[in-house]
Amino acid sequence: MRSEAGPQPSGLERFLSPGKGRGLRARRRYAVGELLFSCPAYTAVLTVSERGSHCDGCFARKEGLSKCGRCKQAFYCNVECQKEDWPMHKLECAAMCAFGQNWNPSETVRLTARILAKQKTHPERTQSEKLLAVKEFESHLDKLDNEKRELIQNDIAALHHFYSKHLEYPDNAALVVLFAQVNCNGFTIEDEELSHLGSAIFPDVALMNHSCCPNVIVTYKGTLAEVRAVKEIEPGEEVFTSYIDLLYPTEDRNDRLRDSYFFNCDCKECITKEKDKEKLEIRKLNDPPSAETVRDMIKYARNVIEEFRRAKHYKYILCLTLAPLACELLEICELSLEKMGAVFEDSNVYMLHMMYQAMGVCLYVQDWEGALRYGQKIIRPYSKHYPFYSLNVASMWLKLGRLYMALENRTAGVKALKR
Repeated sequence: MRSEAGPQPSGLERFLSPGKGRGLRARRRYAVGELLFSCPAYTAVLTVSERGSHCDGCFARKEGLSKCGRCKQAFYCNVECQKEDWPMHKLECAAMCAFGQNWNPSETVRLTARILAKQKTHPERTQSEKLLAVKEFESHLDKLDNEKRELIQNDIAALHHFYSKHLEYPDNAALVVLFAQVNCNGFTIEDEELSHLGSAIFPDVALMNHSCCPNVIVTYKGTLAEVRAVKEIEPGEEVFTSYIDLLYPTEDRNDRLRDSYFFNCDCKECITKEKDKEKLEIRKLNDPPSAETVRDMIKYARNVIEEFRRAKHYKYILCLTLAPLACELLEICELSLEKMGAVFEDSNVYMLHMMYQAMGVCLYVQDWEGALRYGQKIIRPYSKHYPFYSLNVASMWLKLGRLYMALENRTAGVKALKR
């Protein structure tokens, strides 16, 4: 069953935020830890790799899920979940049977197909759109470069290829706008270890503007998003979330914001850059590296992170069946760590990034001791670089706790899980 929406945004209001466009503002005081509001997904899609372990309807993790009788590729908690998801699943069910292993639309394409179907069956405003309607989403169409426009056209082609029976398509121009809206306003649903579960649209949550010093965080219970205060919020104060990972230095964060959301952040953190020096810590050597050497290594680190991201994306499906390719990814991590380690301290965020990726590969190949070694190196710098309320730190303690338990170190495991 999907979670029912909890508190609704009665203590909040939509307003015009100076220099930022639409925004969300508090009408009353909110204490640290208080739930501002919750928002059920307008529509959501479970990632393919989690099928069989999570319900396609409510995203609950359970054993003994029931298969869809037709495609045998979607799984549900019970008949109720299956019936509730059928209006969306029917978009894919017959196509999955017809295409077999060649059925491979991207998550963005799958999510967009569901939006089109939802708009047809529910033209009225939904429970997810109390403050902002999907049709009001910003597309930033005028800011798209040729590469982004080409990617959207590829998605449109895939939409036409994989979906036909149950969809009515608008014209190409309208589809370009819709895909651009999804790219800017879609959410990634994650589990308690911040592993990817799927993608969703949460219109009211999308109303919040970004800050690298946010006063709320968004967490998920199945397909329900919850917005909770991590700082005291006074009446009249704008509510900010973070669109990106806050681990990285100012330049990297703003590169990501410009590329994905088409703006620069002007929060206190970005203006002062006060945490950047710690995040980019250099090794203390008798012969310190030159400024040029440091710049070159930062450039190398950014490139290798992007290279690894692409390798992980293209080889992921193969890695599900071919362990040697997972070992190849681990080798990329280890070689880059060795090279960067000649200049960077282990607490440098680029080192931490590659350690985290290496830990993920170790977990995938069930090398628990290897994963634990990386996790132990990561946790203290994470606690320093991330805000005190960070889900990244909490999820790392959870991973460590589970690893200690798996390796029969109960004392350390209990301590980590308590953290």
